[in-house]
Formats: sequence, C-alpha cells, structure tokens
Amino acid sequence: MQARKTFEDFVWRGALAILIGLALFGSAPARAAAPESLRVVGLRTEYKENPLGIDARKPRLSWQLRSGSRGVTQSAYEVRVAQSERGVRGGSDSVWSSGRVASDESIHRAYEGPPLQSGRRYFWQVRVWDGGGKPSAWSEPAWWEMGLLEPSDWKASWIEPDLPEDVKTSGPAPMLRHEFKVKSGVERARAYVTSHGLYEMQLNGQRVGDQLFTPGWTSYNKRLQYQTYDVTPLIKSGDNAIGVTLGNGWYRGFLAWQDRRNIYGDRLALLCQIKITYKGGREETFGTDASWKAATGPILMSEIYHGETYDARLEKPGWAAAGFADGEWSKVKVADHRKDDLIAPAGPPVRRIEELKPVKVLRTPAGDTVVDLGQNMVGWVRLKAQGPAGTTITLRHAEVLDKAGNFYTANLRAAKATMRYTMKGGGPETFEPHFTFFGFRYVAVAGYPGEVTPESLTGVVVHSEMARASAFETSKPLVNQLQHNIIWGQKGNFLDVPTDCPQRDERLGWTGDAQAFSPTAAFNMDVAAFFTKWLKDVAADQFASGSVPHVVPNVLPDFEGHNPGGAAGWADAAVIIPWNMYLSYGDKRVLETQYDSMVKWVGYEKTRAGDDYIWDGDFHFGDWLAFASNASDYPGATTGKDMIATAFFAHSTDLLQRAALVLGKTDDAARYGEQLGRIKSAFRREFVTDTGRVGEDTQTAYTLALQFDLLPDDLRPVAAKRLAQEVRTRKHLTTGFLGTPYLCHVLVRYGYLDEAYMLLNREEYPSWLYPVKQGATTIWERWDGQKPDGTFQDVGMNSFNHYAYGAIGDWMYRVMAGLQIDESMPGYKHILVQPQPGGGFTSVKASHETMYGPASSAWTLKDGRFELAVSVPPNTRATVRLPKAQLAGVTEAGQALRKGNGITDSHQDSDAVVVEVGSGDYRFAYAPGK
Repeated sequence: MQARKTFEDFVWRGALAILIGLALFGSAPARAAAPESLRVVGLRTEYKENPLGIDARKPRLSWQLRSGSRGVTQSAYEVRVAQSERGVRGGSDSVWSSGRVASDESIHRAYEGPPLQSGRRYFWQVRVWDGGGKPSAWSEPAWWEMGLLEPSDWKASWIEPDLPEDVKTSGPAPMLRHEFKVKSGVERARAYVTSHGLYEMQLNGQRVGDQLFTPGWTSYNKRLQYQTYDVTPLIKSGDNAIGVTLGNGWYRGFLAWQDRRNIYGDRLALLCQIKITYKGGREETFGTDASWKAATGPILMSEIYHGETYDARLEKPGWAAAGFADGEWSKVKVADHRKDDLIAPAGPPVRRIEELKPVKVLRTPAGDTVVDLGQNMVGWVRLKAQGPAGTTITLRHAEVLDKAGNFYTANLRAAKATMRYTMKGGGPETFEPHFTFFGFRYVAVAGYPGEVTPESLTGVVVHSEMARASAFETSKPLVNQLQHNIIWGQKGNFLDVPTDCPQRDERLGWTGDAQAFSPTAAFNMDVAAFFTKWLKDVAADQFASGSVPHVVPNVLPDFEGHNPGGAAGWADAAVIIPWNMYLSYGDKRVLETQYDSMVKWVGYEKTRAGDDYIWDGDFHFGDWLAFASNASDYPGATTGKDMIATAFFAHSTDLLQRAALVLGKTDDAARYGEQLGRIKSAFRREFVTDTGRVGEDTQTAYTLALQFDLLPDDLRPVAAKRLAQEVRTRKHLTTGFLGTPYLCHVLVRYGYLDEAYMLLNREEYPSWLYPVKQGATTIWERWDGQKPDGTFQDVGMNSFNHYAYGAIGDWMYRVMAGLQIDESMPGYKHILVQPQPGGGFTSVKASHETMYGPASSAWTLKDGRFELAVSVPPNTRATVRLPKAQLAGVTEAGQALRKGNGITDSHQDSDAVVVEVGSGDYRFAYAPGK
C-alpha cells in the first residue's frame, strides 16, 4: 500500500515553504527572483492526471504555468492531440490541434476534435505564449483513455451466482471464477468491471487494482459505475484465470434503519469484460457468460454497518489461478440487466490512504483489552496474529470511552461494527476486511492468542482519494487542533459520497451537511471530481416535482412519516453546491450539467411558497441541533422554520439567477431576479419589524437575513448590531447546522471582528474549541456530544465524527488567513488576499492548491510590526489589502512600495493599503496603526 502523507507530515507547497522559511524568518533576498523560462506543467484531464476509462465526450484540459519571474501571464495557447506519444510530438497520427488560441484561459479547455472512440488512448501536449508573446516549450505529453461509450460496446453478459441463499439475511460472500486462454504477443489488456453489490477482482491470483468499495455508490437504479483497469502486466500467454468476490455493500446490504435491506435488489451480479489487443492490432474479448462457476468461501458475513466475519479455514488456495479444480462449484445464471445505465466514474476512487500505529494498549475497568489508535478514523485495522486453527479473534470498534474509561458503543445504535476472524493456524496470519468500514478510535480485542501489543493492529485509513489542497496553521495550538479535526472529519465522511457520519447505522449522503461544509471541503481537498459525481446523483434522484431527497443516493422511502425530501437548507444543496464548485474551480460545466436540476428545485420552492412567496407549512429540519438550554427563561435558540425556508428560497433563487448570467441565459436571469425581489419583499413584510428585529431574534435569524441580503439597506446595520449584541450577551454561539456556516462571516462583514474572534476562541460549551478541550480529534455532531461532567448526549444521535460544524474552516481561511475568491473571476483567477488579524493571534498562515498552482498568505504580528508574505500562482493576479496601514509606511521586500516588478498599483483605502499584484512571491511589512 502506498501511504499518503498525514496532516502533521504535510509539506507546505512550493512558494509557502520559501516564504515562511526565508521571507518571514530569514535574511531578506533580492527584490526580484532570477528569471526563469516559462514551463507548462500539471496537465490534467477532467481534474485527473492521465485518467484511464473516462466517458466525457469533450474532455476538458487544464494545465499550470511555472516561472521564477513575477507578473507571469498567458496570452495564448495551443493544444495538440494524437493517438500515440510519438504522434503528439509531431508524428503522423495526429487527431486534433487547437491552433494558436488567443486566450489567458489555462483551465477547463474543452477538446474540440473529431468524436472520440471507445477504449482508445489519446496523448496531448500544450504550449503557451506569455504576456509578451514569447512561446514556451511544449509540455511533456499527458494522456487520457476513453472507456466504453456505448451499451453495444459491452459484449459480456450479466451473470448471477446460482447458489442457495436467504436474501433476507446476511450470508456468505459468493466467489465467481473463469479460465481463458490468451495467445502470445499481447500489446495491452483492459478489464471493464461492474457489479450489483461490491466486488474485488483477481487475475491469475493477483488483485486487480487497489480501489475499494467498487463500483462505488450511485443512484443504482439510474446510474451504475464501471471501472477500467490496465491488466496488461497480469495477463500471460496461455492459461489465465479470473476470480471475483461479491459483497452486499449498499446494493442489498442493511442500509438506513428498521433492518432495511435489498433496497436496490436482492441478487448480486457481475459484469466483466476483458479486451486483449495483440501486436499487429488483432483484438480478442473475454467476459462473463454462462460458463463461469460460483461458490462460497471464507467471508461468512460482510455488511457495511455490522462488520465482517471471516473463517480462514474456508479459504480456497489458488481459486483465482489457472488449473484450480472447480468441479464441485455451482453454475451461474445469465441475467438480463441493463447496460444503458453504465457510466465511467467521474469522481475519485476510494483507496487505502494512510496507516496509523496504536498509541497504547489499555485494560478498561470492565476488563476489556482496548487498543487506542489516538485518532478517530475511518477504515479498519490490519490484524496480525499467530495461533491455533479455530481460534476466533473478535474486534469491536468505538469512537470514545465513557466517563469511567470503559468501551462505549451505545451511540452506534444498531450497527454492530464488529470484525471476527477465525484463524487457519500454521504460522503468522494477517487479515483486513473486504466490504465494510468502521468509524473508530478504539478497538476492543477479545480471543487474541497471546498478548495484544501495538504491533498486533495497524489502523488503515480509507476514503476517497482527494488530493490535499491546503495547509493552515496559527499561533494558537487549540485552533490548530480544530483545523486538524476539520480535516479528519472530512477524511472520515468523504467515502464515495459525503456522509453525515461513518460509524452508526446511518452513513448516508445527507444533503444539508454537504452544502453547509462544501466551501470548507473545497479549500481543504480537491473535491471537484468528488462533487461532480455526487451532484449527478442529486439530479438523478430528484423527484418529478423538483423536490430533492434528504439523502443522496436516496434510500429513505419516508422520514419519520414525512416526505423524504424538500427540506429547506438540505434540498438547497442542489443549487448551493454547484455554485460553490463553480466559485472554487471556475467550472462552468458543473453549472451547465446541474442547471436543470437547479431550476427544478427553485420551481418546487416557488410552488410550495405560493403566491405570497412565504414558504410555510411543510416539513423542515430547521436550524438543526441549535443551542438548547435547560434554563426556564431561555429554552434555546429556536428559529422559525417558515422563516428559514423562505430565506433559503431567496438564496437559491439568487444563486440560480447568478448561474443563469454565467451561462448566458439572460431571460432566465431576469425572471429569477424579479422573483428574488418578490421573495425579499415578502420576507421583510412577514419576518422583519421596522426597528430591525428579525424573526425570533435569534443569531440564526439575523445571520441568514444578513448573509442572504434580505433586508433593506437602512436596516442591515441595525440588524447586524442586534446580532452582535446577542453574541455579546450570550458570550457564545446559539446557531445550528444552517446558521453556523455564516455566523462569523456576517459579523465580520458588518464590522464585528472582535465578536467573531471571541466565538472562535471560546473554550467552554458551546463552542468549536470545547470538543478540542475534551480531547476530540474530529468534529462532533453536537456542541456537547460529551458533556462537561463526562456523560454523553442522547445515544439516539450523538456522532463524534460529523463534519457540519467544521464549516468554520471557511471563515478561518478566508478571514484569518485572508485567501478569498473573487466571484467575478472564479477559481482563484483573481485572488483577494485580505487578512483580518485579531483575537490575540500573532501569526496565521495558509496555502491552497488552486487550479493554477499554489496560493498562500502568511502573516505575523510581532514587536509592533506586521509582515505579510503572499504567493500568487502564474497566470493569475491578486488584490492584497493590508489592514491598518499607511501607504508611505509599507515596504515590499524591504523597499518602499512602488509600481513595477509585478506590482501594478497601490493606493490608500480608508485605513488600509490596497496593492494590485501579478503572480509571484511578495513580502509586505509595516507598523500597523491603532
């Protein structure tokens, strides 16, 4: 397994390492970097490096520029595509050339050549011209390979194991195998595989690929992913064998509540096709058909919620190799399942990402042997043991220990989260489960032969393979731990879909959690492809009425007797997340793809609101898990659901109007602009007094009204003052899932920076740092999941890994570090660097890997001097706002501020200095005013 770096080992990307090491703490370098020739690097196709098996008919190409000089821009580019690496360098098999295109765009440039062919690999290069018209060298070649674009490309048949089973319970995992002969002279071989249920595939006894939980979780009744594998190294001349194990997974395993299973079907199935291309061009295809064989083996039970039971004595050595005796195996049945719903994955695969060593082994007061991994994580443990055949080792998983120090699993509800491994004996044995995962920090071990040591177990962290896109650090260790918890909350819950929690009998794609966290998610990791995939399922599962399910993929026929969709702030994910992805990645296609879904959702909102534009009377979750109190005079912060629903109706209408403008749909934009005006008028009439009181006078009421610009200009400062006073009076936040993401942003926008920092710095309940002080290593579902007296909240809903409240991260990056997106030039094409120091912090630094390259902001406040180091990637520019500065007192790289060498303008703006810069590294310093 290739281990990925953890947060603690994360290496600050390019420019920031130089800035922090040299600019802030080292000797001052020369003002200008040594000239460096312009290079084109980082070629990606549909967000991926050299993707294998895509189905985008006009894939988008992106690249980055590298240069040691400042103010580097692109004035033109040329892309060329060929069928071979030699061809792209000027050979005879050229497919398409863009010619010289006068443009500064270096991301999402669509292929515009002849139609692409199934299974074919295409190589491409790009060169650019800089701002002065000088061309770069051609980049190194990159490639993409198409998957199977048409249902007719599938020659294999769906098959099902013909084995006796009780589909109402969890039974053994079926194993399917087949042998085939291959002639000599193989040039390349591809395997295209999917299943009903999950699959793991072997070819000639070796595992095919390292992806997990394939084919992934989608809206199976509408969209089913297949994977493409390069199996050329595994194919040999002569006899070959395929072996595939199937698991229940999300398709037919236990899912949601009330022992529901078989949601998508009650029979597992496999579709596998191997295409061999021989030297000289001859092709041969092998695939699933009636000649395959089936049996069961060592996996006796495997369920996502309940874990896995494995008896190593039932293993069948060599079953996936040629020559295995399968005469006693059962037949398979050819099944007539669809092939017109098969799609290539748009998102990243799930993989083993990193490993954790236990920090200690302890004995609880109740007598359990418990291994502490030191981190609430998602995945499983690799078990190592040696003992007699028939010895069964049982591993149970938990997030926390209780007040007495005992193993605590009540919050898992019905999820058993247990792994049982029965040994075969004869030597050391190593085991990892196949079709399950756990959310845990602690593992209770029973039946282990000998002493349990830290070497007995290794934590294997599993999630969607999203590149880490950020680093963030401050002068306060508690806030740094908060950032650590935010990152690990995302790791734990971005496993093919954005789940609410990873440990109990839920683990569903709750839309409200996802929309609240999406800006933070996009800063922390590259989630563009992840959300591209999931949003297509949002549209696929959208009801005919336009309503959007509470969870996607939708597996809830109802929710506690209510309609399983249409909740304000949850279903609005259909509009909010596409817009946030557009802002973060400059991706117009995500707006184009999701536009119909966005329109349908806003149309549904309008239908439910009616002619008075007030949305009331329907089921909503409201400001979920807002602050509650036992005080008789203040039961808690309850914000009216009709007010929240109407506010989000306005917000989605606003974002849809903006999306229409981006897409050139001016008539739509005008219509939604008019609708927005009507909603605002209705909102003011229904929920706002003449003195600026909004709704129930809660923090969330003011926050949503101000964040969504629902108040008239004259009442906005009045309402903001009321909000700030409420914060000062309570001395803590009272917001829930819907108010929390915006609260600090609104305070700062209206001049209440101190109040925002006060909320961040608070260490008592309720606050972001309270769980940190309690020892949390991820974000909790509730502000008081563990109470100050050590007891726990309601076991019915008390996850200790729930990322929604981690949405404060967006404020930390944008306000504390100051890295902001310019909506008019999204994707960080124009970066706003405007840090706002406060809260007793003496330093904050952040870096973010944009589509153009690394951007960073790092400031220190020491001995009356403010220093800000900024890195701006090539082909972008930035507006830097220096707080409490005077133009005459600002230096850059030790010299007086002046135009030239990347700086295009500087001017005084009230008590701040604004500097316009091109790409490059900059160091500003001055003595801030009061």
